[in-house]
Amino acid sequence: MEHAIYLVTLVGTALIVAAAFSSLIAFRFGAPLLLLFLCIGLATGVDGLGIEFDNARLAYFAGSLALAIILFDSGFGTPLNALRQAAGPALSLATIGVILTTGIFSAAASYVLKLSWLESSLLGAAVASTDAAAVFFLLRAGEIHLRERVRATLEVESGTNDPIAIFLTITLVEIIAAHANPEANVLATNLLLGFLANMGLGAVIGVLGGFGIVRLVERLNLDHGLLPIFVLTLSLMVFAAAGAVGGSGFLAVYLAGLIAGNSDIRAVTILKRFQDGMSWLAQIIMFLILGLFATPSQFPEILVPAILLGLFLIFVARPLAVWLCLIPFRLPRPEVAFVSWVGLRGAVSILLAITPLLGGLEHGRLIFNAAFIIVLVSLVVQGWTVGPLARRLGLIVPARLGPLDKVELELPGSAHHELLAYRVAPGSPVARGERIPRWARPSLVLRDGRSMRFQDMGRLAAGDQVYIFVPDRYPRLLDKLFASRAVVDPEDADFFGAFAVDPARSAAELEAAYAPGLTEAEQKLTVAALVSERLGGHPEYADRVVIGPIELIVRDVDEKGRIAGLGLSFEPTAPVARVPVFMSAGEIGDRIAALIHNWRRPAQKQAADDVPIDTVAPGPDSQKATGEG
Repeated sequence: MEHAIYLVTLVGTALIVAAAFSSLIAFRFGAPLLLLFLCIGLATGVDGLGIEFDNARLAYFAGSLALAIILFDSGFGTPLNALRQAAGPALSLATIGVILTTGIFSAAASYVLKLSWLESSLLGAAVASTDAAAVFFLLRAGEIHLRERVRATLEVESGTNDPIAIFLTITLVEIIAAHANPEANVLATNLLLGFLANMGLGAVIGVLGGFGIVRLVERLNLDHGLLPIFVLTLSLMVFAAAGAVGGSGFLAVYLAGLIAGNSDIRAVTILKRFQDGMSWLAQIIMFLILGLFATPSQFPEILVPAILLGLFLIFVARPLAVWLCLIPFRLPRPEVAFVSWVGLRGAVSILLAITPLLGGLEHGRLIFNAAFIIVLVSLVVQGWTVGPLARRLGLIVPARLGPLDKVELELPGSAHHELLAYRVAPGSPVARGERIPRWARPSLVLRDGRSMRFQDMGRLAAGDQVYIFVPDRYPRLLDKLFASRAVVDPEDADFFGAFAVDPARSAAELEAAYAPGLTEAEQKLTVAALVSERLGGHPEYADRVVIGPIELIVRDVDEKGRIAGLGLSFEPTAPVARVPVFMSAGEIGDRIAALIHNWRRPAQKQAADDVPIDTVAPGPDSQKATGEG
């Protein structure tokens, strides 16, 4: 017995170490890391090294806890400004998008796999949600700097679409297991009422749990070593409490993390570091267990149909659902195309595919194997192409900050202050003599192994390490002061235009200098207000607006979302990608208006041609108009 304990521990830790080492390969070559985790699990399973693991309940239990930890960390790291920026599109994708993807995919699954409508819908619900971990690892590994609106949309969608998919999957499993054959309207009513109750209870408990976590952390003077474990345990209590009363535990734990992460919670730096490590461990364990649970020898009999369904999901179901959801939001076509492509499936889809086995469904193993192959197809096809596609669509922007070496130090008893350690980068504003703002209090400078007071150091030099005491919600200005110039590549300089424009200047000056064809109302605005209006009131770093012969580029945006810097170019410098589909509501309206206008013109022209010539009185310009004289 004792020998078996050591053996299980040895094998389990060896798998985790192998998965951790595989991250080096993924970072080196930009490979989908979660695909490597799955492959390690498959290689050590019953058809690999021979480790037998066929406990569906244990796999689902462990995967659910791991997913709860990942969702809490995802919510904890989502800033409110990202939520505000992308709330509409992301929540539309997370709710309506999941339902549309399920419906479109189930039609194909019913035809290809010869399943019943309910069973094909069950498979569609299982693969309808995206995997945030896979997407954002690829963005980090490839050092891809996406537009903030696109990144925020993907981040919020991936954090909020899991509860919807989980609810649909479990509900469909229960209906199939009970051999229920209700009328369509009864089924729809039950789904709607169950959905509202599930999401409503989950949201209420998540919000209350989030505020409760913050209050307990502030009231209890726990040791810093115990505090992260305490917060993680509380988050799992929120998850369990919501599920116990019939709510969505996954939605609850995500909202609890969102509230806790955006509050003035104590020891936020320690909590972020601990949760980041726990999130990595949860991902590794979840993918290894799901890989071990799979039986690759059963894949060949459904390999071709499952691959076809995976390609259908990638190229048809997901893009169509995304386009329908994003029509009202007037997003540019390249952004809609990228969001539709970055819909990687991952651990959640495999985890949900276990539920038919738990429900004892006749085709449960078939549904699980199909979902597993679909996830593999998604990770292989989409996982390798995220970076190249972002570049092709022109969604890559230069980094806002250059190299920055910063360490956040937590001080005991400082509930609302932090101690930051910056290393002065060559070419940074402080190295060029820029002053540190008054709200920041430099306390110590290390230079050449010697420590001195900031007041005695004089001008800071490259390589100095400066310790600064600041409020915990310090502005981004401090990072900008200590970072080297972000625009170091000539291509980046071209991206932002050759000339700088003062955002506070009058737009009438642009009209006078370049005659872009501004209206009288637009000429009364400032240049910043003009660009903001053209962008729908939500300007973003690296946004571009073409006005006649010139192009204005947003170089910087302040903390309140106002334009702080503009560039001007006489010809488009950003790559222009032609996307023939994904028109927004505005574009569709313009096309319809143009068609109506073009349809009326021939009728008007025909009516004019039918008028007798002698009934038209000749005017003074008649000879000029006919070309005579």
